[in-house]
Amino acid sequence: MDTVTGDRRVTYDARGLVEPFAEVPKVSEMDGEKASFDAADLTTRQINLELRWLIYEQGARDVTVLNPGAKHSIGVGILQRCKIRYEGSLGYFGLGLIDGPEITVTGRVGWSVCENMMSGVVVIEKNAGSLTGAAMRGGDLIVKGAVGARTGIDQKGGTIIVGGDAGTMTAFMMQRGRQIILGNVGNGLGDSMYDGTIYVAGKVKSLGIDCVEGEWTDADTELVERKFRIYGLGDPPPLQKFVCGKMLYNYDSLEPSERKLVL
Repeated sequence: MDTVTGDRRVTYDARGLVEPFAEVPKVSEMDGEKASFDAADLTTRQINLELRWLIYEQGARDVTVLNPGAKHSIGVGILQRCKIRYEGSLGYFGLGLIDGPEITVTGRVGWSVCENMMSGVVVIEKNAGSLTGAAMRGGDLIVKGAVGARTGIDQKGGTIIVGGDAGTMTAFMMQRGRQIILGNVGNGLGDSMYDGTIYVAGKVKSLGIDCVEGEWTDADTELVERKFRIYGLGDPPPLQKFVCGKMLYNYDSLEPSERKLVL
């Protein structure tokens, strides 16, 4: 099936997937290990194909993507040490499953940015949507603006820094890692968290189940000051520390059906 969008014809397969046989556009301007291309007239798949071609085949280590146009699922699965700069905003599910790159987004991002991020650094200059850093495993994710609900849900590692406010159920089911939030936080902070540390400069509307205030240590001071220094965030404000109360730890309590399997 073909659909005409402006002066472009976009092809879909029988499942509704766009451009099943798309080719690499090869529209980039290259200068040694630096490259840039304008994504305004490219589809999501074409943008991702161009990125992979530059990084994996052309040896580019510093890529600038102009006019990403808030398209969804951009820059997913980049498993290479490199620098990528997006001049504009990204849509939903951007920059997921990355392992190694240093990324800057000059605009905003939608839901689920950096889902399952494994390592690297991502700096977002403006706001991010809900589910920011979902199931994040490592690296640093810095959002200079506000974030939506469930930031760091099921977070397994790494550090999330938020310059503004955070929505409801932030750090829900957090397992490891750190969050530093410089604004206010909505209801249910750290609900059902298993481990990890949350630092908040503003007001917390309410704590979630089993999230309690923690005791500040020299290690907390060192971590916060180091992260602020690395990312040029100035002097850290006074922060409250929150951790897991460990009242929900019931790993030794088996359900009746599980006991039968064990016995």
